[in-house]
Amino acid sequence: MPEPFPDRYGRDVLGAGAPDLHRRRPVATEVPVRRDLVVEDAATGWTGAITRVEKQAGGVVVVLEDARGRTRSFPLGPGFMIDGKPVVLTPPARRPADAKPLRSASGSVYVEGARARTARASRIWVEGKHDAELVQKVWGHDLRIEGVVVEMLDGADNLPERVTQFAPSPTRRLGVLVDHLVPGSKESRLAEQVMRLPGARGNVLILGHPYVDVWQAVRPARVGLSEWPHVPRGTDIKVGTLRALGWPCADQIDIAEGWRRILATVRSYADVEPTLSGRIEELIDWVTIEG
Repeated sequence: MPEPFPDRYGRDVLGAGAPDLHRRRPVATEVPVRRDLVVEDAATGWTGAITRVEKQAGGVVVVLEDARGRTRSFPLGPGFMIDGKPVVLTPPARRPADAKPLRSASGSVYVEGARARTARASRIWVEGKHDAELVQKVWGHDLRIEGVVVEMLDGADNLPERVTQFAPSPTRRLGVLVDHLVPGSKESRLAEQVMRLPGARGNVLILGHPYVDVWQAVRPARVGLSEWPHVPRGTDIKVGTLRALGWPCADQIDIAEGWRRILATVRSYADVEPTLSGRIEELIDWVTIEG
């Protein structure tokens, strides 16, 4: 009797006990959000560290900050990846009663889920965009909780006129941060002029750091230097700094990119010189004193 035709395909793949030949989709793991956890949005590829969770009109969102310091918000829940594996981001895990509180980038207690306070009439002024971005990155949580708005001066030359227009008072205090506030500097003379204005005494506080530019208030070790380079008089401080770092410095685009690279290395107050961080803390305290 001839042998039966060999079964080249094995047993019935639809029969009971047949192996599962279909590729299964990976199961997403639930991961509670926590500050500085690096995740990727699967739909867009945006990758960044978690900075906070916020309630918005459409629901709860998680805010991610990429390596250049840019932020973007995404709905809390599924659709994220960690190390190439799908995850579902869930609200922060509850901490035991005796656990240490979370800290913000400024070192203050991090208030989870808190809504920003309505802006005060008092203000903090800084000289330019880079100053504002650095202050916002490190002290942004504190400023939102306290309802303090930081505004740019676009240089200190117009400070007396701006203060006069602002009309400071006991319920409308003004804190000002200026660069290069050292004896004999232009900034020190402007500060003295401001404090002679009507209403300034007791309602305006002008503080500063000794650096020509706020870039130097970032600890140089963050960009691999032991100290910031000495830039000769007559050379733009930003251009000279980028040149010393070996980074492009041909135009404003290069300067902006250079600052983004520096700012991206700052994660907390520990990456900023105390001569700046101490002044910012003083200014926040000043403008939040209840009149």
